[in-house]
Amino acid sequence: MLNDTNAEKIRSLNDRFRRGLVLGGTVLLTPGVTSLEPDSLAQLLESVRKFDNFTPDNDPYGEHDFGSIDHESDRYFFKIDYYDQSRAMGSPDPADPTVTQRVMTIMRADEY
Repeated sequence: MLNDTNAEKIRSLNDRFRRGLVLGGTVLLTPGVTSLEPDSLAQLLESVRKFDNFTPDNDPYGEHDFGSIDHESDRYFFKIDYYDQSRAMGSPDPADPTVTQRVMTIMRADEY
C-alpha cells in the first residue's frame, strides 16, 4: 500500500510540474529541441504540458515521469528525474517535494 501511496504522490507532483513546466523543478532542452523554430518549439512544449497518454508500457510505475510525442516529422521524449536539493545525487524520497528537485529533459528521440 505504501508504494501505491508514494506513486500517487509522485504522479501528482510530476503532473503539476509537467503542466506548469517550471513549478517545482528545472526543464532542460536538448540541442534538437532548441533548434526548432520558435512557433514549433512552443507547440512542442504545449504538447508536453497537455500529454496524458500514459499507459502501462510507458508508465509501468504510474508516476507519469516519461512520455513520447510525435511532433511534425519527429518523435520527442520527455523524462522526469528526481534529485536531492543540491542536485548532487538522487532524491531520498521523490514523493517529498521538500527533499526533491525535479529535472525534466525534453529531447528528440534520436538524441536519447
